[in-house]
Amino acid sequence: MQLCELNISREHLHKLLSAASGDAALLYLYIAAGNPPEEGERALNLGTTRYACAAATLRQLGLWPEKKNTPIFSGERPQYSERDVMIAMDQSSDFKALYGEVQRLMGRTLNTEELKILLGIVNYLGMSMDVVSVLFCYCKDRARQKNLRAPSLRSIEKEAYAWAEQGIDTLEEAAAYIQRQNFRQSKIGEIMKVLQIHGRSLTPGETKYAQQWVDWGFRPDVIEMAYERTCINTGGLSWSYMNRILTRWHEAGLMRPEEIRGKDVKPAPKGAKGELAGEDYAAIKRILQEDE
Repeated sequence: MQLCELNISREHLHKLLSAASGDAALLYLYIAAGNPPEEGERALNLGTTRYACAAATLRQLGLWPEKKNTPIFSGERPQYSERDVMIAMDQSSDFKALYGEVQRLMGRTLNTEELKILLGIVNYLGMSMDVVSVLFCYCKDRARQKNLRAPSLRSIEKEAYAWAEQGIDTLEEAAAYIQRQNFRQSKIGEIMKVLQIHGRSLTPGETKYAQQWVDWGFRPDVIEMAYERTCINTGGLSWSYMNRILTRWHEAGLMRPEEIRGKDVKPAPKGAKGELAGEDYAAIKRILQEDE
């Protein structure tokens, strides 16, 4: 077998690590070596389901050779009427069955406006009944994790559009997406422990920062280093300041504590002692002057 040298960008490597999917990483390497994607299932002996999940993961990461078209069109979303709902209930046994399944998942009867939303998810976004059921289960479970009541149909509709924009329209793609989100959420939980955040959920802005750090591939010990430096320089947790530190490390390719200690140390001002970076020393000096 002829071996070839592959050049994988740091961005692609971090995306693969954030997905936590060995099959997706293997398929990515196979394609990066110049092999046709459609032969990956047979060549890698993955089997139909594993191959479909791996391919779906790469599509969601933006690492698939061809971009998948989404069913969302420009312009206003179609407005469905009560008559449209009645026709769907009368003529589509699949939609009627989905209606019953969604009511079971939500634990209540859907009103007419909610049925219009459900019809839009099926007709306009083109989601299969099975994928819609998985979508509702996912949204319900996510609300439970946040100690919230059952999600509204509007919030589920918003998530449905997010899935459609990413081309999630099969059970394999839905499973790959949920696996990635669960992995990301577990890593965010580790970040919350490092930052000593207990008894509350992160705000949307905080979540955006944390998700970015996870996608960059930073480990908890590196997050802790950035947190300690932030506290020393600002007197407490500053998400924007901490993000600037981690952004600098990310751009410099510093991912491990030993790399950071060895390369992210700037000369301290003349007369300063210790190994503090110049900006850290100046920040501490400023804080001390403010306390005098």
